[in-house]
Amino acid sequence: MRKCRPTRACSSTIAMAAESACNPLEGIAAFSVHTAPFPALRYRKGTAAMAEAFDFVAIGSGTAAQVAVHRMADAGKRCAIIDYRPYGGTCALRGCDPKKMMVSGEEALAAYRRMKGKGIEGSVSIDWADLQAFKRSFTDPVPEKQEARYERKGVEALHGAARFAGPDRIAVGGRELCFSHALIATGAEPRPLGIEGELLLIHSDAFLELDTLPDRIVFVGGGYIAAEFAHLAARAGAKVTIVQRGRILKAFDPDTVDWLMPSFDDLGIEIVDAEVNGVAKRGGVLTVHAGDRRIEGDLVVHAAGRVPAIGSLELGAGDVACDEGRLVLTAQLRSQSNPKVFAAGDAAANGPPLTPVSSHDAKVVVENILEDSGRAPNYCGVPSALFTEPPAARVGMLESEAHEAGLDFTVNAGSHPGWFSARRLNEEIYGHKVLVETGTGRILGAHLVGPDADELINIFGFAIRHGLNADDIKSTMFAYPTAASDAGSMLG
Repeated sequence: MRKCRPTRACSSTIAMAAESACNPLEGIAAFSVHTAPFPALRYRKGTAAMAEAFDFVAIGSGTAAQVAVHRMADAGKRCAIIDYRPYGGTCALRGCDPKKMMVSGEEALAAYRRMKGKGIEGSVSIDWADLQAFKRSFTDPVPEKQEARYERKGVEALHGAARFAGPDRIAVGGRELCFSHALIATGAEPRPLGIEGELLLIHSDAFLELDTLPDRIVFVGGGYIAAEFAHLAARAGAKVTIVQRGRILKAFDPDTVDWLMPSFDDLGIEIVDAEVNGVAKRGGVLTVHAGDRRIEGDLVVHAAGRVPAIGSLELGAGDVACDEGRLVLTAQLRSQSNPKVFAAGDAAANGPPLTPVSSHDAKVVVENILEDSGRAPNYCGVPSALFTEPPAARVGMLESEAHEAGLDFTVNAGSHPGWFSARRLNEEIYGHKVLVETGTGRILGAHLVGPDADELINIFGFAIRHGLNADDIKSTMFAYPTAASDAGSMLG
């Protein structure tokens, strides 16, 4: 364990990353990207040398920071929140919410194509510009709405790059804030790839802001981001390639992924099993070097994982320990080296990188500050969904994990495109794998793919979190015919 302070080289990388985030397509003149204006830095004249006292200061403005600040303010605490980007965080502005807005267009087009000739006729396609406008109708008002809510609660909403100036001090612009407790909720950022031409890649947030869709797109990495954006881009008319060493979607059950793969084939998405060695640019063409392959594209997107965004915080000045890019925390999400400082969400990297986890972490932090309860977060039964078309989802253990844990269990699995939930939509992909512990009937894990998998997984997540067994689900009378009514049949 060591206390870490960004080196000069690290700080330079951070600066370049920030510049890239502001204009990630600089030098790629053929395509434009929408960027919201950054609010001007706010500070009070004459306060540079005088620290202002706050009960609670949050760095970041995403889900974790929002939940924590509002709860602390409701408890009567003087709070401040700081972000160098427009308020809202990744989920609301650059991640799950805008992505799902875009996926709505993909879902509509996929439904049309499945039902064409079965009572549905005509021609339908995605208009990328109109789809972007629809998405922005949600994202553009978010920062102003959030700041107005903070103002109503008396929360100081500050703009600028925050850094620790002492164990109980944070500097931003010309101000210095003295805190009783602070929360690091800065989220995550794309992990460094360490390859030649890395700065030629754009990140996922820039992809979601493309005003026009390039003809050829290469995704480096094969996880959630690559799969979801590849489906969206391919259905919108782009030629898409995913470069990933080994199988894609490693976080998901292998059989579930195998059942999903025909959807990639149908969209013409090429998956290259290779490691990316570098990216070069000549004229307006980008070339990805992957093993012995040379893959040309008009745009290359970083989709190879994310790491906590903590490099610019000057943690050493705050006596906040980190180890290999991760904060060193107690089970209660408190810094081991500075008890005034907590972390939550992707910055804490303690649980799955999901919005509900960020919210849960924030509630745990606030309880530990206000009540000194010693509570630790509980991530049991947290589901995750892959918003391809059709979607896939998982909760609990993988089959391999259950075997490694030495558990005795049965596997209820199968591909069932003939089940009514798939048949009525003319969808050929519909499968499940549910792990049930022998003797107790405890549900160990569930893995789904097909229509409404992203909704149906919540039933299994609820069961796992609250200790319901297989018989509890099988004896429940769900509305029929709905996706939920398949849950009992998935348990054998």
